[in-house]
Amino acid sequence: MHDETVIRLTFFFGIFAFMAVWELVSPRRSLATSKTTRWLNNLGITLLNPVVVRAVSPFLPVGMALLAQKNGWGLLNNLILPYWLEVAAAVIVLDLVIYLQHVMFHTVPLLWRFHMMHHADLDIDVTTGLRFHPMEMIISMGIKLSTVALIGPPALAVLIFEILLNGTSMFNHGNVRLLTIIDRRLRLFVVTPDMHRVHHSVIIRETNSNFGFNFSWWDRLLGTYRDQPAAGHEGMTIGLSQFRDQRRLTLLWLLALPFIGNPGDYAINRRGKEPS
Repeated sequence: MHDETVIRLTFFFGIFAFMAVWELVSPRRSLATSKTTRWLNNLGITLLNPVVVRAVSPFLPVGMALLAQKNGWGLLNNLILPYWLEVAAAVIVLDLVIYLQHVMFHTVPLLWRFHMMHHADLDIDVTTGLRFHPMEMIISMGIKLSTVALIGPPALAVLIFEILLNGTSMFNHGNVRLLTIIDRRLRLFVVTPDMHRVHHSVIIRETNSNFGFNFSWWDRLLGTYRDQPAAGHEGMTIGLSQFRDQRRLTLLWLLALPFIGNPGDYAINRRGKEPS
């Protein structure tokens, strides 16, 4: 695992470049705002987050997995299972935890304040999949570290999961066009761009659906799946109803958003309301 950083960065830049080119060649929607401005702000947050997380957290998930293995922590470190099964089970459990975490960030009003920065983007593309408030990243890291300590997964499983989580976030936020038949087949197993785009709709009942990042089956199994946006993918409005002024969506304003912004009626505990 000494090459973890190199491996992760290689996948990150490779997937990012692939999605950026795909968006240029075959975009799903016309952008409503300046791509240059959005990319500068979104990528600024992307560069800031790892610095903040590393300053706060003494471990990353792979390091915690190695520590758990050394000390015999966690369920899988105390069971005798084939290695491949441990890896597969750990990736699936970690993905379920991230799904539940995502639902939690839409349910608890304080957590929604941090998560709404992600949803305040007025367009959706590959950079939206990297745009999360530093406080959300810190809380998410705490949840991942606790989960790794509890289940004791192999370090390889954690590395695979981290690469998948980062890569699929860029993929399913991509402004890319897929043939309907391909989308239908893919979304039986993974979250596709058309499936996740519904989650970024301004309509609250659509925002509170399709929470999955990697595997699509959690939404189907747990009743949060929505097939298509009511207005269609070209006609739907992206973002939050209370943040529509693109001139205010600067990097500093986005960082301050959880503390000064109106959370609106999007938290699940206010389900049923719709923006006026």
